[in-house]
Amino acid sequence: MSKYNALWEYVQKNGSQSFRLTFEEIQDIAGISIDHSFLNYKKELTEYGYQVGKISLKEQTWQGYLKLNFPG
Repeated sequence: MSKYNALWEYVQKNGSQSFRLTFEEIQDIAGISIDHSFLNYKKELTEYGYQVGKISLKEQTWQGYLKLNFPG
């Protein structure tokens, strides 16, 4: 079980083709702060049908996409 399971499940249940979450929203959803380990865990999102897009430290946001709609 991943420490980000609650976040992955939230994304999957939301069902959007793309999404953008702030780090604060991620903390509220997952119950933990996003940290450097997120880069290692992000590949787990593919098991839920999504891919991580852009992670912006400047804007404190994270974007993701339904795998079929992943740009590039």
